[in-house]
Amino acid sequence: MEYNVKVGERLRAIRLQRGMSLQDVHRVTEGEFKAAVLGAYERGERSLSLPRLKRLAGYYDIPVSQLLPEEDTYEVTPVAGGGVPIDLTRIDALAGETGRVVKRFVQRIQIQRQDFNGKVLTVRASDVVLFAMMLDVSEEDLVEKLTRQQTPS
Repeated sequence: MEYNVKVGERLRAIRLQRGMSLQDVHRVTEGEFKAAVLGAYERGERSLSLPRLKRLAGYYDIPVSQLLPEEDTYEVTPVAGGGVPIDLTRIDALAGETGRVVKRFVQRIQIQRQDFNGKVLTVRASDVVLFAMMLDVSEEDLVEKLTRQQTPS
């Protein structure tokens, strides 16, 4: 399926979740998003520029990422099988709230899985995306902090 069609399906789903018609969006955006044009975006017939996508997300009061197809938000997959290996020895080096949140998250997963090997825990890439959002950091930065190997001094 073409990417425009996937984006369009997502746009339509969000609009409908908001209980809005195409005309409602036209009214709320004061004509910036005409009903016919928004319909073309939703059918995948037209491409939406990033600035317009951002403004539309603002009108819907959601993050831009929510307007993109789900499968394309889970790009952080450094190992085969889609998992992200977290070096558990690096968690203690994380400072402040980030360290506390990461530690709680990892502990919960370990308890659920009964996995206490103490060195590495592989989590789903989608968990990293959620985790990064909660911490307000990029997925790439979080993966780097949690997976980077220590270099010998």
